[in-house]
Amino acid sequence: MLIKLIAQLQALKTEQDGATAIEYGLIAGGISLAIVAAVFAFGDSLGGMFDNIASAMDEAATQTASGDGSD
Repeated sequence: MLIKLIAQLQALKTEQDGATAIEYGLIAGGISLAIVAAVFAFGDSLGGMFDNIASAMDEAATQTASGDGSD
């Protein structure tokens, strides 16, 4: 019985099936953390940039609709 237990423990030690899945999980977790950190670091400036772009597009659309745009 003890020999079977030792053999099973050695088999578990050398088995590599789950290692790849765990590695991919750790990589995905690291990428997620990097994305979250980037959003918190640059979120306000990106929001301001998109607000500026939206304002410029609204202004251009208004000028085009009123015929004030220069061709």
